[in-house]
Amino acid sequence: MRIHSKILTLCCLAAVGFGALAQVETGGVVRKRSDRDKKKKETNGVVITDRMQSFYEAKPAHEADLDYMRQIYRQIDLSKPANTPLYYPEDVIDGQENLFRLILRLVVEGSLPAYEYLDGREVFTDQYRINVADMLDRFDIYYQKAKGSTEKNPRYTIEEADVPSGQVQKYYIIEKWEFDRRTNRMKTRVEAICPVLTRTGDFGGETPFPMFWVKFDALRPWLSQQYVFLSDDNNLARNSLDDYFNLGMYEGDIYKTKNLRNLSMVQMYPDEDMLKRAQDSIDNRLKTFGKDLWMPTREEYLAQKEKEAEAAAKLAAGDSIPDRTVASEEETTVAPPKATTRRSSRATKKRGRPKVKKAPAPKSSSGNSNASKSVRRRKR
Repeated sequence: MRIHSKILTLCCLAAVGFGALAQVETGGVVRKRSDRDKKKKETNGVVITDRMQSFYEAKPAHEADLDYMRQIYRQIDLSKPANTPLYYPEDVIDGQENLFRLILRLVVEGSLPAYEYLDGREVFTDQYRINVADMLDRFDIYYQKAKGSTEKNPRYTIEEADVPSGQVQKYYIIEKWEFDRRTNRMKTRVEAICPVLTRTGDFGGETPFPMFWVKFDALRPWLSQQYVFLSDDNNLARNSLDDYFNLGMYEGDIYKTKNLRNLSMVQMYPDEDMLKRAQDSIDNRLKTFGKDLWMPTREEYLAQKEKEAEAAAKLAAGDSIPDRTVASEEETTVAPPKATTRRSSRATKKRGRPKVKKAPAPKSSSGNSNASKSVRRRKR
């Protein structure tokens, strides 16, 4: 019995040691690479992995956590100074390229999916994914099939001289304004970008041609690698294109809001002045939405009431612009300048010094005439 028990004890110790050894080997440096760490795409020397892609994907907030959401369509005109970082450099310089060259290169290489422009009813699914060759033929862009291109995974190349970079003078973007009750903050994020070709017709006049939509989250890994300088005063490229969009450095007019009738702003407001007022009103409501959710303090309320009463008093007094600074009558009254005449030296000599009338000397109480003595110089 003792021999059997010793053998059983040795077997148990061996099993424990083998298990410990197995744990050490599996927990060592040698480890199978997971699918998230594998290379996903490599274009122009930039390697994008699945893990890097997931880092830039912004998870949308749950509908149960949202109190407000509005979808805005903006038109970004590249002729405005705030939007010029998206247009320059027009040609590739030191590996730096503008936004349209970057988007078009990724689309024709098959690294970035693009979707049809449906004029206000955009659906980003595989059903509405564009055929790249048909899109290039539609816009008369010369291309060639790239090496390794297959029917299932078609890839194309475009020469730099054939890229119509100078004709893309506008972009359409889709913004989403969401108020999250968990953080009590209004968040703005760009959902999609659409390059717009501008071409001159046979009878003159410029006609815009929206090309396709690309999702902003899918484009962000490459935008983070493109650095641009934002002003002419500082030529150091310190911000990326990803920062440019996320920080809202662009300037764009609202050309459409999501509505039940799918109408654009021009269709809803044909008059130009009415259109401008409607655009400003929507922008103002979006920017001040968070301020209307909080009750002001007593001091803030009284200060606002005092300001409103002062503005009403100025309007009642006839001031059409109550916020302007009106100068008082005393400040505006200017004394007329004194007339100065230049006298000749001869006239000054003739007149001599002005006579000064002196007060009589007080009399002495003692009656002595020598008590007060004149100090006036007498003529000899």
